[in-house]
Amino acid sequence: MTTYPALALLEFDSVAAGIVAGDAMIKRAPLGELVAGTVQPGHYLVLVAGDVASVDEAVDAGLEASGQALIDRVFLPDVHADVVAAARGRRDHPPIEALGIVETRSVASTLEAADAGIKGATVTLLELFMADGLGGKGYVLFGGAVHDVEAAVEIGSSRVPEGHLTASSVISQLHGDMMANLAAHGRFGRRVGREDGDAAR
Repeated sequence: MTTYPALALLEFDSVAAGIVAGDAMIKRAPLGELVAGTVQPGHYLVLVAGDVASVDEAVDAGLEASGQALIDRVFLPDVHADVVAAARGRRDHPPIEALGIVETRSVASTLEAADAGIKGATVTLLELFMADGLGGKGYVLFGGAVHDVEAAVEIGSSRVPEGHLTASSVISQLHGDMMANLAAHGRFGRRVGREDGDAAR
């Protein structure tokens, strides 16, 4: 996913509705990119990127086509480049004074919190987790000085729609063993060496 000026994501609890909406979005406006697909637990995501006007038009088309299946949405007309990189899988774990966590009930809300936090405070966006293996939830990790991380978590959490924030925390001087686990991989099954990468159920 190339970095574009604007990014939006619509999240559905119906695969069929998501496909219909995605088709309507790409037909409405000349987008730079459209990425769509399923995530656990049976949700469908449609992410679009491009110039601000086109993405705005595409979101309108998606909302018109979504019916009652829309779970959440986010439109970022000036998306931070680090959010795009993290969404593509970039992970950054430099030495930090404090760790901030914002956990949400949807991918759209996680993107919203990540973008607001990284823009509102001098922090590093360490990692972004979206839905798969999380039962549809997402979370973002911020790193930096304590006061900056506190600001990022507060700002990011404040942008999450009511009812979509699961939890938020700031940890000063995260223990090295815990940081090593975060830097290695977020999935427990991978950490204990299960070949399928899933923890025992």
